[in-house]
Amino acid sequence: MKLAHLPLRVSIGAYFLNSGLQKRNLEGAAAESMHGMAVTAVPQLGQFEPARFAKLLAYSEVALGAALIAPFVPAPLVGLGLTAFGAGLVQLYLKTPGLREPGSIRPTQQGAGLAKDVWLVGAGLTLVLEGLTHGRRRG
Repeated sequence: MKLAHLPLRVSIGAYFLNSGLQKRNLEGAAAESMHGMAVTAVPQLGQFEPARFAKLLAYSEVALGAALIAPFVPAPLVGLGLTAFGAGLVQLYLKTPGLREPGSIRPTQQGAGLAKDVWLVGAGLTLVLEGLTHGRRRG
């Protein structure tokens, strides 16, 4: 891991680890609510029962958090994971009714929490692009 990546990777990684660990035992109405929002954005997720979906999400967040913090995981690889996860959250924001102002991408008050997740896509793409272009500059 490059020293310059350390603040980005550790801060986002710790956030994901914490989020995933908090979701490990999610069930009942909380799991159903989270699952319902996800199905709105990605209908294929309807094939999972809510508690199973919550567990898969929790484990995904823990794995991504650990990969971000682990110094041996290459920046482009962890960046791809972060970009994909962030893109899923952006899709959730764009497809969930009531999160955006009518006819706009601007968030409503309810959508501000998800709209900010676009930074995950930016951080992920930064890791991917910097990792892929780093070797070319030396050549």
